[in-house]
Amino acid sequence: MGLGKTIQAIGALRVLHARGMAEGALMVAPAGLVFQWRRQLRDWAPELRPSTVTGNADERRRAWKAPADVYLVSYEALKADVGLAAEFGPGRRRWGVVVLDEAQRIKTASTDGSRGIKRLHRERSWALTGTPLENRLDDLLSILDFVVPGRFDPAGMAVGLRRLLAEVQLRRRRAEVLTDLPPKYVATVPIDLTPGQRRHYERARTEGLYRLEAHGRELRVAHVLELILRLKQLCNFAPETGESAKLDDLRPRLDAVLASGEKALVFSQFVEEPFGIHSLARTLAPLRPLVLTGGLSAEERVAVVAAFERDPDRRLLLLSLKAGGVGLNLTAASHVFHFDRWWNPASEAQAEDRAHRIGQVRPVSVQAYLCADTVEERIEEILRGKRALFLDVVDGIDAGHLARLDLDELLSALR
Repeated sequence: MGLGKTIQAIGALRVLHARGMAEGALMVAPAGLVFQWRRQLRDWAPELRPSTVTGNADERRRAWKAPADVYLVSYEALKADVGLAAEFGPGRRRWGVVVLDEAQRIKTASTDGSRGIKRLHRERSWALTGTPLENRLDDLLSILDFVVPGRFDPAGMAVGLRRLLAEVQLRRRRAEVLTDLPPKYVATVPIDLTPGQRRHYERARTEGLYRLEAHGRELRVAHVLELILRLKQLCNFAPETGESAKLDDLRPRLDAVLASGEKALVFSQFVEEPFGIHSLARTLAPLRPLVLTGGLSAEERVAVVAAFERDPDRRLLLLSLKAGGVGLNLTAASHVFHFDRWWNPASEAQAEDRAHRIGQVRPVSVQAYLCADTVEERIEEILRGKRALFLDVVDGIDAGHLARLDLDELLSALR
């Protein structure tokens, strides 16, 4: 992450185009990154004519019909248009190359979006991702099924997978390509819930466990996740009083960072009041924070990022993990705070590497909050195992343990 995948892919497209080997390229990216790709193409490959497929259905049809060397489209728009019957529809053409940015978007092989992308007629398939394996081995297998359809043999799981990865994966590590990148310091900030938060938390936990027991043999993963989600929210804020041990600790840390002239990012998986980004934006209003969530349009996201990067007086950016955790270049920041934790360590690494990437000239400090004696503490234990899974499979050390996020694992978080 942050090692130049975008520029490397554009350079390879230029080579194919110059040799006449890529008659039409399709670039698929998250909606918030489509315009960023257009800017990068303009800067690094001005000879390639882009067509940006955005807007309503009629606008997208005109964009698909326009002559271009590279068509830029979001995953959502491609899913809507892949069935177009017209000859210029993305599902009717044969593409010289299909490039997936943030390719972990197709990690679930059974979704319509994933199946539609894999049905595209293409000569070459490129998948760009800093997180090829997020939670389980199937994430990686789905991406490989796009890159080299039908090549993986499950019979020889560990050996076969490692051999195939060695054949098709170009893995770039920071230590190999960015020897002068400033260090990244990661620390966990353990804190205790406020008395008010603790009362809400214990009441919700007790009532939730009774409900789980009532399901008996009908207990499902969804039931446990619902309780875990509720407990995680209470670790952020007490809904009735607004108490937050995390916020009490975060505010003076932000005051010190901003007073020194540096900039900071704060990530949360939650957006709405009273538990997420909007609550933080309200309580931290004196610091004039910028906010980036999935509720913004692509143009609004571009404007927020530009203001944060260029305006010396806007030093705080609050981001939802899903909308702001991938693809963005936020090297103006040198401090990153994870207000809450999620199951996926790769998502956290993606988020903090918005700041720790090519172009960063200062050390980056990353601090992750962890409420003691809560579900967050249990989740951290699970995260350690998933980090080991990524190293084992992707870096080819040992594929002996392939953990899954199952019912027993979720219940262990509530023990």
